[in-house]
Amino acid sequence: MIYFDKVSKVYSPTSIALEDVSFSVEPKEFVSIVGHSGAGKTTLLKMLLAEDKPTSGKVFFESINVHEASRDELPKIRRRIGSIFQDFRLLPTKTAYENIAFAMEAAGATDEDVENDVPQALELVGLVNKALHFPHELSGGEKQRVAIARAIVNHPEVILADEPTGNLDPINTKEIAELLKKINNLGTTVMLATHNHDVVNSLGRRVITLDKGKLARDDKKGRYII
Repeated sequence: MIYFDKVSKVYSPTSIALEDVSFSVEPKEFVSIVGHSGAGKTTLLKMLLAEDKPTSGKVFFESINVHEASRDELPKIRRRIGSIFQDFRLLPTKTAYENIAFAMEAAGATDEDVENDVPQALELVGLVNKALHFPHELSGGEKQRVAIARAIVNHPEVILADEPTGNLDPINTKEIAELLKKINNLGTTVMLATHNHDVVNSLGRRVITLDKGKLARDDKKGRYII
């Protein structure tokens, strides 16, 4: 379970990213975190990875306060979480296959595991035929699907998706949303930060709404309402 306990993030008296936010995410849940730009969505995701630290409050991954995790514990927590970004963050000199394999190699996977798991990840995202293509040879939607394959190839328990459709057209946006649903249906917890109304409304899953850093709504089967 993931738990945000009265989390606030204050950059200055006039810049408050989060204010006293509390909620939990159950294993295998799909949660959309919505709000206008600057509402604190990305800050929340970064806090779970301990890439940003709350001014007050605590963030738990299971029973571990991630901001008090030891040097040994924190890398183990991060390996259980996969991340997807708006700008894809693919290595331009590596093929789709190599980008995904690199994530496994960085986590210490064996050559045998790489040879077995990378094709499976490519198949899941529908890109087996693009395995040897470089990022510049792929469309935006294909780049994001490679990024998703990279995020899931190490079998994380949680996927954090930060505006994953922000650079995509409506057709690719719909395909990425469906792919995230598929990953969730296979048993992976998904936390999606987005301001895309259509994506959120099509999912029919839990929606947490942030407004000026505060938790404004938490609807079990919600829509984008601000």
